[in-house]
Amino acid sequence: MTTSRSARLLGPVAATALLAAALTACGGASGGSTDTSGAGAASPVADKLADDPLTAVRNAADITGRTGSVQAATQLTTESGEKKAAFTGSGGYDFAKRIGRLEVQVPPGAATTGKVVEVVEPGIVFLQNSGAKVPAGKWVELDVRQLADGNLISNGATDPATAAAALRGVQQASVVGDETVGGVPLKHYQGTLDLAKAANATGGQAANGLRMAAGTFTVKAIPFEAWLDSQGRLNKVVEVFSFAGIAGSKDPKDQVKVTSSVAYSGFGRPVQAAEPAAADVVEMTESGSPK
Repeated sequence: MTTSRSARLLGPVAATALLAAALTACGGASGGSTDTSGAGAASPVADKLADDPLTAVRNAADITGRTGSVQAATQLTTESGEKKAAFTGSGGYDFAKRIGRLEVQVPPGAATTGKVVEVVEPGIVFLQNSGAKVPAGKWVELDVRQLADGNLISNGATDPATAAAALRGVQQASVVGDETVGGVPLKHYQGTLDLAKAANATGGQAANGLRMAAGTFTVKAIPFEAWLDSQGRLNKVVEVFSFAGIAGSKDPKDQVKVTSSVAYSGFGRPVQAAEPAAADVVEMTESGSPK
């Protein structure tokens, strides 16, 4: 699939269309609560890392990945001027097989309708959307380099693997304090991260999306908050991105703020995610209609 064809196809679901259109929706929701399912006993290593916030947060992606898999609850809120909309989703990611699946609920007023289903692999995303021109039950395959933001927020969610990988680029971090959620002690961090440095630290195809996003967002020092359990596993991460709703514009009224929240639970629990069968993946014409 060519880049130009994909750009036309993704009008209903890519970041500059799906997110910008969603800003016509009213309301929005607050961030989800931290889910602490699967948090373990205290670790001397984690206690030691608590004195080194940069190391603790940068290591969270690898420590979380070593659990094998996670369940995720996502929320992505867009704000532009007085307009606000919220996307919510859920799913899981298998770090061993390097594949995940998310189902995202699209808010009223967005350019597309229904839900967006996204199967993600390093550097690749398969999309299924009941409101787009793709036939029911069919999928479209894309290289994340065909999406301006590398699919970091394109389809209403930041997948759990990418949200964690972004923390490898943390440049500033400090401890906010200790919090207990659901009886489980968590350490709360905040700071800023650099997506280009996160891409370099991640490497391989998994870095492609981070590298694309690094060139898209207008604020390069991405604010974040992260909650780690006593084993150093990522329990929740909130990352704030900004981009121009009108390409190239630096006017404050054209800027869009996107707050991505991913809560992690069910560490090690099996994840039902599989690449769509080749027969179910369709190609699209230049006009965005199936061949």
